[in-house]
Amino acid sequence: MPLERNKLRIGVVGAGHLGNHHLRKYRDMDHCEIVAVADVLAERAQSAAATFSCAAFADHKALLGQVDAVSIAVPTADHFKVARDFLAAGVDVLIEKPICATLAEADDLIALAREKRLVLQVGFVERFNPAVMALEKVLGKPMFIEAHRLHPFFERGTDVDVILDLMIHDLDIILKFVDSPVVGMEAVGVAVLSDKIDISNVRLSFASGCVANITASRISAKTMRKIRFFCPDGYHAVDCMKREVLSLGRIKTDQGQQIVPNAVEAPDHDPLEEEIRSFVNSAWNRSKPPVSGEDARKSLKLAIEIIQKMKTGEAI
Repeated sequence: MPLERNKLRIGVVGAGHLGNHHLRKYRDMDHCEIVAVADVLAERAQSAAATFSCAAFADHKALLGQVDAVSIAVPTADHFKVARDFLAAGVDVLIEKPICATLAEADDLIALAREKRLVLQVGFVERFNPAVMALEKVLGKPMFIEAHRLHPFFERGTDVDVILDLMIHDLDIILKFVDSPVVGMEAVGVAVLSDKIDISNVRLSFASGCVANITASRISAKTMRKIRFFCPDGYHAVDCMKREVLSLGRIKTDQGQQIVPNAVEAPDHDPLEEEIRSFVNSAWNRSKPPVSGEDARKSLKLAIEIIQKMKTGEAI
């Protein structure tokens, strides 16, 4: 980005549900000027362009040379080709999760971003959830984790298995906080309303001794996004929907062991806004993004291994 420019020229590729959320957040941020939106459905691009007063294109390549930074919110199968075009052209990229469909594609993007010294951030929005951010202040060494991510059925997202659609959020959080290699895996999953896995349960064992039981479903009658951590020194429950965290600690008193609440408050912010603000800050200051391509590769690798285990009974 030229130093004399006082705003980042922003583009968004994919003018669907999520792409429009990105556009709304960029519109309200300093240092940002929305230049263009692209979508293979020309009518959708034109509708978004009318709302956000920018240019509309059916081909994302039309944005090359016009933008400094771009959000990519297209189907997973298209992540690689779109992101690679922008990175090759020297554009900073925020790409929605998962980073790509394969590890080879992810490695290519990571290497290209590193070679050109560009920002490659991946949209794991739960990392910016106030409750998850508050958890960092109190979480010790997890020994058992229970996660549930349930959602009613929508066609959106069914281009991939529920592991890459929903569960990968919890995989990303768990890998961040456990920070230990996976040494054991049990996994089951079934297709119900799509030709992909719609309901899944995974039990992971880590070298640290931690065990995680993770359930994801996109055919639930209700929505739930909860994760609980059991540690030697306490219990911590995160409700990602309510953006609340309950933290209990163990102390010794004259009467013996007691469980007491930990004083922890979640910050008050919108997770997607915070995610996009972090990307803008990284692009503006040329700093490392909080969720890098390397971070996203770890969760993608684990997700692919889980899918293989479910479909073949064998781990990679």
